Amino acid sequence: MNNNSLLSHRSEEPENGILYMVGTPIGNLNDISQRALNILQNVSLVACEDTRQTKKIMSKFNISNKLISFNQHNSSIKIPKIVKGLKEGKSIAIVSDAGMPGICDPGEDITKRVKSEGIDIICIPGACAAITAILSSGMSSSSFVFEGFLPKKKIDREKILLEISKNEKTTIIYESPKRLKKLLNELLEFCGEDREIMVARELTKKFEEHVGNNINKVIEFFTDKDIIGEITIVIKGIRKRDFNPNKSIIKKDLNDLINAGLSLSAASKYLAKKNGLKKSEVYNLI
Repeated sequence: MNNNSLLSHRSEEPENGILYMVGTPIGNLNDISQRALNILQNVSLVACEDTRQTKKIMSKFNISNKLISFNQHNSSIKIPKIVKGLKEGKSIAIVSDAGMPGICDPGEDITKRVKSEGIDIICIPGACAAITAILSSGMSSSSFVFEGFLPKKKIDREKILLEISKNEKTTIIYESPKRLKKLLNELLEFCGEDREIMVARELTKKFEEHVGNNINKVIEFFTDKDIIGEITIVIKGIRKRDFNPNKSIIKKDLNDLINAGLSLSAASKYLAKKNGLKKSEVYNLI
């Protein structure tokens, strides 16, 4: 396809009966693309995570269009209506408050449903906090793990933290400012004080901040501070030979499994496989 045909195709957007996943800025409104602005101006309607946030973009670029709310609280009601509109030939854009819709928000649910209905989805690329943070961190970005927001339930949360502690790939996490200090202390417990991390705050905004070093230094930096703004954390992967499992956690898991009715032998075998240890190493912890 030559450049002229590419330009011709773009000028015809938006097309009828298409769902557009539109990337919006993560802070700096000037990061939005001309293609995204064209979609927001000309689709039949724009479904927003928060209409108040989307109105800021529409206002800055003098765009007027119909906005509807589409978020985690009303997605079960709104998804069938959006699908119905698409089948009727409407073009609909999905936007989140910031970044790419579908990354840690209900956009993921709508894409699954729309694809199952045989409706086309087109992504209009834009800023993403995870990618912006990892590229700013200087850590390996050729292969990484994105965990989004960690689960709140303790057992699920600890399972992922243990996986992060053993991961050879760079890990990216989102966190709210009010829970950052708790997460940093959990990372200290599971990963050890020397693990390299970077906390990125207010990405692309005027007061963008990168706080990096080992976990202890980062905890020290935030100790007496009131934390505001969106938070992205990048955690360096380990070299396999450097992995040193947290034996106090394994011992606790061992006791819990024995108290739940497993034999010492069975519990030791399970935890050895899970943590990449010899059965005798786990057995001796008791």
